[in-house]
Amino acid sequence: MLAAGQREDGGVVSERQANLDRQAEIVELVGRRGFLTIEALARQFGVTVQTIRRDVNLLASEGRVSRYRGGAGLASSIENMEYERRQVVNLDAKQRIAARVARDVPDRASLFINIGTTTEQAARALLSHQSLRVITNNLNVARILSDNEQCSIVMAGGKVRNRDGAVTGQTTIEMFEQFRADLGIIGISGIDKDGGLFDFDLDEVLCTQAVIRNSRRIFLLADHSKFGRPALVKVGSIKQLSALYTDAPPPEPLSALLNEAGVTLELSACDLCAKVPAASAQA
Repeated sequence: MLAAGQREDGGVVSERQANLDRQAEIVELVGRRGFLTIEALARQFGVTVQTIRRDVNLLASEGRVSRYRGGAGLASSIENMEYERRQVVNLDAKQRIAARVARDVPDRASLFINIGTTTEQAARALLSHQSLRVITNNLNVARILSDNEQCSIVMAGGKVRNRDGAVTGQTTIEMFEQFRADLGIIGISGIDKDGGLFDFDLDEVLCTQAVIRNSRRIFLLADHSKFGRPALVKVGSIKQLSALYTDAPPPEPLSALLNEAGVTLELSACDLCAKVPAASAQA
């Protein structure tokens, strides 16, 4: 067993990265076994039960595991956390991701922006851009960008989901099919180890798939909590992406898949803010 902060090649990783790696492994172990006690996880990783309790509480707050008395179990794959809770979970990471993607959106671009709290942060980061044409099914994105007089907004019609301002349905999809945008900026709920992209709501997924079909390039915004998080409905594959914007290096199987697919990995952590190919994040 490796000591905390030690890599297999003998190098040293930051304490933050060591914590993220351990938490990702906890999610994977719980996914395989269904339930593990706090004590068993502490023995597995050679850390204190207090450390594991903090890990499990954090993972539960991110929707990656379910917290039970004495242990951790599978997170729900059929229900997302409440919108108000999603707005504040990993907010700093989402803001850094948003700032990073905004640097890669040129003025006078056309773009789709879909449903999600990270894409809403991206809209805020685009407020100083000039002459954008934005097509969205997110009422919050439209409201945010309406403060930019230089931004032209096309709001898709459809059924409004009151709890978070999402607009979905066949009308939304048909409207998206009328456009061919330079960029599609999307968020999702989970990325599995095989590179599958997942979300919880079928209507929302069908709209995201329409964005993917009708964008020349796809930018996925996903903080580290999305790695290995279970969700029911498949959106697509990382092979369909142009770039993944995140705040921490993905787990090794996913990192290799990104590299094989030629997907650019954009790391927005303060010490990892440069653009690097996926393979570089493994070094």
